[in-house]
Amino acid sequence: MTGRHMPAAGSTQGALFDDADLRPLPAHVGYRGPVACSAAGITYRQLDYWARTGLVAPTVRGAAGSGTQRLYSFRDILILRIVKRLIDTGVSLQNIRAAVDHLSTREGDDLARITLMSDGASIYECRSADEVIDLVRGGQGVFGIAVGSVWREVEGTLATLPAEDPDGENVVPAGITDELAQRRARRAAG
Repeated sequence: MTGRHMPAAGSTQGALFDDADLRPLPAHVGYRGPVACSAAGITYRQLDYWARTGLVAPTVRGAAGSGTQRLYSFRDILILRIVKRLIDTGVSLQNIRAAVDHLSTREGDDLARITLMSDGASIYECRSADEVIDLVRGGQGVFGIAVGSVWREVEGTLATLPAEDPDGENVVPAGITDELAQRRARRAAG
């Protein structure tokens, strides 16, 4: 992460967007590669490459040889989706790695309040509307990624997709309450 707008890892940010309604998903729930790809909007080739190079590695369960399935947490998929957006806008992989390292130091609600801004070359964490104005005032176009908004998108996408725990047991998504939908979710995970 570059620029004067990056705070220390423990500091809090004034919310640019109200993300009080975000609910974290259990850390022990994991999603297989194809589900992570679908939720993040990336290809399996990208997912595999990013895992092998350590850009975004699965935190629920890593690959342990032939035949094992990586399991990605909700947070991993959130980061994957942010990486995808940064790549799509032409940000360098070096700057993306710095942003991923910075995001990895943030926890739950603090992570959801982050707003990343980029001018295509550098990535900044903005803590206030004044900092956003300072970036725009420079005359160069910038784009922003409100992590809380991406959080909600990923949450919505994963709500009906199959998940499992690290031992390989299927986990019914939290938003599914009726028996028929639960059976369908288990069958899809199968």
